[in-house]
Amino acid sequence: MDLLRRMAAIQHAKGAVDDAALRHLAAETGTPLYRLEGLRGFYPTFRESPGPSRRVRVCRDVVCRLRGGADHCDRVRAALAGYDNVAVEEVSCLGQCDRAPAVSLDDEPVNGAPRAVAALIANDESATANDARPGPPWPTDPYRDASERYATLAWLLGDAGDTAGREARIETVIATLDEVKLAGLGGAAFPTGKKWAFTRAAAGEEKYVVCNADESEPGTFKDRAILEDQPHLVIEGMAMGAAVIGARRGIIYLRHEYTRARRALQAALGNAYDRGVLGADSASGFDVELFVSPGGYILGEETALLEALEDRRGEPRNKPPFPTNVGLYGKPTLINNVETLAAVPAIVARGADWWRNQGRGGHTGLKYVSVCGDVTRPGVYCVPWGTPVSEILAEAGGMADGRALRAFSPGGASTPFLPAEKMHTPLDFAALREAGSGLGTGALVFVGEGRDLVDVALAQVRFFRNESCGKCVPCRIGSHKAVEMVEAVLDTEGSELGDELKRLNATLARTSICGLGQVALLPLVDLFEKFPDAPEVRRLRGETA
Repeated sequence: MDLLRRMAAIQHAKGAVDDAALRHLAAETGTPLYRLEGLRGFYPTFRESPGPSRRVRVCRDVVCRLRGGADHCDRVRAALAGYDNVAVEEVSCLGQCDRAPAVSLDDEPVNGAPRAVAALIANDESATANDARPGPPWPTDPYRDASERYATLAWLLGDAGDTAGREARIETVIATLDEVKLAGLGGAAFPTGKKWAFTRAAAGEEKYVVCNADESEPGTFKDRAILEDQPHLVIEGMAMGAAVIGARRGIIYLRHEYTRARRALQAALGNAYDRGVLGADSASGFDVELFVSPGGYILGEETALLEALEDRRGEPRNKPPFPTNVGLYGKPTLINNVETLAAVPAIVARGADWWRNQGRGGHTGLKYVSVCGDVTRPGVYCVPWGTPVSEILAEAGGMADGRALRAFSPGGASTPFLPAEKMHTPLDFAALREAGSGLGTGALVFVGEGRDLVDVALAQVRFFRNESCGKCVPCRIGSHKAVEMVEAVLDTEGSELGDELKRLNATLARTSICGLGQVALLPLVDLFEKFPDAPEVRRLRGETA
């Protein structure tokens, strides 16, 4: 982390990590220059030269394409023509899909309308004025006010001399997580209780807890809302995990675009240290530090994240071994995402029966979902597991602009679109799998009538192409090939494409190292099965409308 942090500090001070700075850092740290150049070239936040003093970043991905049009970046660029001190960059998802079309000014989210951005630049204004995002009183917070926070951790830790009592309470925590079947809520859905038990049982005295707060998939922003509104629950969940596995150090790995979440976390961490909840001399004996990612979607993959924390290029590792046994610096490491960690204090504090009763139709617990696309009120909603997708859409105000629902993706860019007739499917891993898609990251993207489904799905595949780390050949080459094939058909009267895409998808699914390559083409490939009669899909099959 030290090299990447020092490079980030250099860029903050100088506007770039130029060659002279790299040479100085190499000499100062004894690091080969080629290695530092490899880090600078891999992570998208680093620049070789400062460029203009102000930076406007415009999202190009699927939700912003729906809400702002394919030419949104061009219109922002035109509105800012004549400002030599402004660089306009088209970038991957900014994690602001509820504010689509998303734009940031100097890394702060702003109103994405071209005129609004131009007004800020013209008046030389910063984008920090509207910092507070009011959130509802979330039902997963077990505390009525700030003074009660961390009570569940205090119960778990107990008296310092009561070792047997603490061991019994640790077993209770693991048993409770197993009983409610809490699964990882970042996309992988691995049983949380088992992960905690595996890491606890792993050999070695030195262990780590890592919070994966690098959600970067288009349509996904629920963790951002939790971090902004309930950072104390994430910190408490980490400290409880540390008590269970025997860790003394934790790291929150935060995506760099989440500037408001960063401030909320910094304030919450400061409060936890002031109250004696954290620190080497506290009852927990647990320290937590915040690490801001140098960028890149692939860093949400847990082993790529570990590579970054070890000052390497964020390329996924082959598994096994798994991080529970060989993680950060080769030590057993507990990695959970934001929503999973934030759920633990409520489940333990209120009990398994309470959590079980929050669900519907035999399902257990509460689930945060990101809702965006062609909806009236995009945002984050906390709903009972088992809630039909149709009810979530209704809670978000229904479809916007008088459109009827044509398709929806229930779990983010990596999950295939389903037709409107599947909207009564309950929010559940198995039910959505049976319907032909998946829960993924818990990101519901709704697409209205009149939209071109091939254009929408191709935008998702372009995202994966752009964000491939390039480590494995199938993903690096195959994602580019798929986009080129579809674009060629769309630009001409090309031949049948369905079978060729399916074969390419099968190759990527079997041979890619990580999940990115394994799902990169699914949004396109599944259109042939789910929407066979759509005119735009028929065109890819070489048929005339």
